[in-house]
Amino acid sequence: MPVGLLGRKVGMTQVYNDVGKIVPVTVIELGPCTVLQMRTVDRDGYEAVQIGFADKPRRLASRSERGHVAPLASKRQKSLSAAGVAVLEKAGCEPKKFVREFRTDGEQVDLQVGQELKVDRFAEIKFVDVIGTTKGRGFAGVMKRHNFSGQPAAHGAKKVHRQLGSTGQNTYPGKVMRGKKMPGHYGHSRVTVRHLKVARVDLENNLLLIQGAAPGPTGGYLVVRPSNKYK
Repeated sequence: MPVGLLGRKVGMTQVYNDVGKIVPVTVIELGPCTVLQMRTVDRDGYEAVQIGFADKPRRLASRSERGHVAPLASKRQKSLSAAGVAVLEKAGCEPKKFVREFRTDGEQVDLQVGQELKVDRFAEIKFVDVIGTTKGRGFAGVMKRHNFSGQPAAHGAKKVHRQLGSTGQNTYPGKVMRGKKMPGHYGHSRVTVRHLKVARVDLENNLLLIQGAAPGPTGGYLVVRPSNKYK
C-alpha cells in the first residue's frame, strides 16, 4: 500500500495488550481523507496521489483553494474549454486544511479522485512510519538544545554556568569550524519516526493507536504510512 493517510495527534494514553501488559500509546485521528488529484507522468512529470484532511471553512479559503477541489466559473476556464483543453477532474469536496502527496512511481494504485479513505486501510498493517513537525522551542541555549553540561558551579565561576564555553581555535585555523554546536533555533523540524507498532484500530471513531510517541504537539497534523523497515 504505497498511499498512507493524514491525521491529527489526539494525545497519549495507555492500554492493555493481548498478554495483559500495559503499554503507552499515541492516539491519532486518522482520516477520513479525500483523494484530491492523481498526478501523472504525462501531465506532471511524476506519479503521485494527492489527498487532503480536515475541512477548511469556505469563508477562510482562498479562491485557488476552493477551485482546487471544485469547479469554479472564470474567464480563464472558459477560454481553456473553448480551446479544447481537458479540465482536470475535481474531488467535489470542501477545501482541506492539510494536503500531502504520496509518490507512486510505477506502482499500481486503485484510487479515484473524490474517493474517501478511512482508517480501515490500516486494519491489517502491523507497523507504520509517522511523519510530523516537532514542537518549536524557539531560540535555545546549548544545555537545552545539545544537552551540554554547562560550566562549573563552584566558586570562581561567575555568571557563566549555562554558557557554551570556548569555541575558537588556535592560531591555525584561527576560526570557528562550520557545524559547531551553538545556541540557536531548536525544534519545529520535520521528523520521521519509523517502525512503530500498531496497538489498536478503532474503525468506528477513525482512531489509530500506536505504541510509543509520535512527533509534534497535541492537535498537530501527522502523515502515517505503512513501514517498509523490517527488524
